[in-house]
Amino acid sequence: MANLTPEDLLLYLYKETSEEQTTAIESALKQDWTLREKLAVLKTSLERLNGIKKSPSTRAILNVLNYARKKNEVVN
Repeated sequence: MANLTPEDLLLYLYKETSEEQTTAIESALKQDWTLREKLAVLKTSLERLNGIKKSPSTRAILNVLNYARKKNEVVN
């Protein structure tokens, strides 16, 4: 598998490659240290993204609840 792209490496990380692709990528990784470095950067980025916890602000939640309450009053 020549010229692996970052997208190929992401598919590999997410285990979304075929058996043939996986074998080719693993073979390329054994031979190319720059490719291993790219994979390491992607792994680190993936771990950081998975660690992010975001939730809506209290104000946003209250706005949605107030909107829903007003819509419910109009219907009833």
